[in-house]
Formats: sequence, C-alpha cells, structure tokens
Amino acid sequence: MKKKINLRIVGIAIIAVFATVIGTTVIYYSLFQKQVRADLSISAKLLKDTRYFESVNIDRDKIDLSTERDELRVTWIAKDGTVLYDNDTSAELLTNHNNRPEIQDAFNKGVGEAVRKSDTMHKNTFYYAVRLDNGTVLRVATNAQSLRSVFLSVAPFIGLIILSIISVCVVISHLLTKQLIKPIEVMISNLENSDYESPYKELEPVCEMLKSQHIDILGAAKARQDFTANVSHELKTPLTAISGYAELLEEGMVETDKQKHFYKEIRKNADRLFAIINDIIQLSELDREEHGISFEKFDLYETVVECVNALSINAKLSNISINVEGESKFIHANKDLIKELVENLLQNSIRYNNPGGKVSVLVKTIDNSTCLIVQDNGIGIPAVDQQRVFERFYRVDKSRSKATGGTGLGLAIVKHIVEIHDAKIKLDSAPGVGTTITVIF
Repeated sequence: MKKKINLRIVGIAIIAVFATVIGTTVIYYSLFQKQVRADLSISAKLLKDTRYFESVNIDRDKIDLSTERDELRVTWIAKDGTVLYDNDTSAELLTNHNNRPEIQDAFNKGVGEAVRKSDTMHKNTFYYAVRLDNGTVLRVATNAQSLRSVFLSVAPFIGLIILSIISVCVVISHLLTKQLIKPIEVMISNLENSDYESPYKELEPVCEMLKSQHIDILGAAKARQDFTANVSHELKTPLTAISGYAELLEEGMVETDKQKHFYKEIRKNADRLFAIINDIIQLSELDREEHGISFEKFDLYETVVECVNALSINAKLSNISINVEGESKFIHANKDLIKELVENLLQNSIRYNNPGGKVSVLVKTIDNSTCLIVQDNGIGIPAVDQQRVFERFYRVDKSRSKATGGTGLGLAIVKHIVEIHDAKIKLDSAPGVGTTITVIF
C-alpha cells in the first residue's frame, strides 16, 4: 500500500511538472511571437514615416540599411511585385514577390503578416509588410527560434528542475504516506480496544467495520474450534462403545444369552454414528453451497403433508399423534432444504415429547407472510436454554437426546436453512407445557 501511494504521488508530481513546463513554454512562445510581430510593426512604421522610400526614382545603390547581424531584413517591392531593394540580397537576384501572402495583404488591406518555418534551420521567419503612399510595399522581416528549438535549448535546465522536483516529491510522498498509514496501523492494532477512537472522522466507518469483522472472525474461529471439539467428543462416544462391545465379543467374555444385547448396542451406536456424520455432512454442504442453491416456486402445505406422511410411522411407534392444518401457500425456496427443515422440526417434536403427546403443524398467512408453525405439548425448553438450542451439538437434556438418537445438530441445520432463505424463526417454549417454533418466510 505504501509503495502504491508513493508511486502515485510521484506520478502525479511528474505529470504536474511536465504539464507546467509544456504549458509555460507554449504561453511564453506565444507572447514571444506577439512581441516579435509588435517590434516588426514598429520598425515598418518608423521606416514608412521617414518617407525614405516615397520616390521610386531614388538611387537605390545608395540605400544602406544593413545591420551587423542581419537582425532586420528590409525589402521594398514595386506595385507589380518586382523587388526594388533588399538589404540582405541583391534585388536583381530575387524573384517576383507578388505571390507572397503578406505582400498581397499589404496591397489589398494596407498591411500584411506572415510566418514561414524553416525545418532545416529550426527557425521561423516573421514578415510584416505595409503599403506606402506611392503604392509600393515596404516589408520588414526577422528570424526567431521555433518552438522546438526554444524547448530544446532549455531542455537541460528543465531536466535538472524535473529531477530536483521529483527528488523532493519522493521525500515528501514518503513522509505523507507514513503520516497517512500510521493512524490506520494504530487503528488496526487497537481493534480489540473498545475505547479506541479513530483519529479521523473519515476513518470511523472503516474502524467500526473492521472491529465488527474482527469480532466476527474471532467468533467464527471460536465456533470452528468448539465445533471441532464437539465433533471429536460426539464421534468418540459411539466409537468407544462400539470398540468396547466388539472387544468383549472378540475375547469371548460375553455369555451367549447376552451376545444379542451387545450386537444391538453396537448397531445402535453405529446408527448414531451415521446420524451424526450425515448431519455434519449436511451442515458442511450448506456452508459450501449457500450461494449456489437453486430456488423454485412450490406449495409449502403440500410439502408439509409429504413430510408428515413420511414420519407418521415414527410418530406411531412413539405413540405421538400429528395433526396438519392450513391451506395451500406457495413460496419461492429450495424444496429439498425446506423438506429438511420440516422433517427436523417434526423429529424434534416427536423425540422430545411424552407418550400420548400431540404435534400440530400449521401453514397460514400472518401479516402478509407465509408462516410454518410446529407445536407440541412435550417436555419444553427452559428459558435459560432457549437462546442456545440452535447452536451445534447443544442439548437441553443430554441423556434423553442420546437415548432417542438425537445428534444435537437438527436445530442448527434448521437455523442455517432459515438464514439461507432470508426467513425468520421464533421459539416459544416452557418446561412441561411444550414448544412452538414459527418460521416466517
């Protein structure tokens, strides 16, 4: 980050320097051209005012307007374009000037200007012509450096200035970057400090966001750590039991009439092991595929009826009656996950109920939202445990949960499915009264 900021500041400085140099050079040259034209205009008018060229019959050999360094070229042109006098070259050697634009303008308008470039000499020749009272034209001209030659002549000085400015900018950018980054580094190092306040108002939202993300990351890390520990513990229990029973059978330490009981215990623990593994796989798939789950429109009531029919045998074996009420309500969701949700809620209502208990399932609309309500008159959940029953592997009654085959992951799966569908879940329960769980789509 520091390197990027430094490079960008230096880059901006270089662009600014070049833009300033080019802009200044162009403006300077434009002013220089105006000054050259103004000087030529004054020179032409002064020569005109001398009335030295009013008579075409004067002895032109006696005219001497030469300068030491040819700073000013004077040319006198007759009405037909013939050169009468030139202080730089013999008039007889010069061609007719009637086709020169500045001469034509002078004949037609009184004055004329032109600039002609010399690519080989890298110079510009400025011409200014004025018409005299006798109809002839007097033209003055001077050479000046072109924009390119001006720029090349000052290029070494510009290069030194640019290097100096870039060097200064590198130092300044380093200091500025250090000042900009330091509060952020301090802020990051104080994410766990709730009393820390951001040095800049602009950083307050970022600071709050980073604190929130930091807390979430720590929470997620702790949750993963707890989940790993819980998984190890939950898997260890049935595996230890299976290993123990199998070892006793292998050593021949179990009487024949009791072997059937041991085989039954091995199968029961194996079933429990498979149930835990299946629920863990289900949770991991939900975590991995949360953003790739497909949704469709289907009848929630019809899906609930299918789930109730599938679990009716389990309910009868536990002497539990299930009643379904409601009407057709279509929702946009993943049908397989909703079936998983309904089955988990029903299994919990059957598992944690009393013999002869009842389970009611209702599908209806509440405040323009489709709701699924699963109610039982079972053992209920104490208020102190109601906030934690959706945690993974949390059980209110551990002995009963294990005896009935519960893995402690059913409501965690339910909560995850609810979150995937942007739904809400409400729990209302009391010991000895029963439990009501409402899912609002």
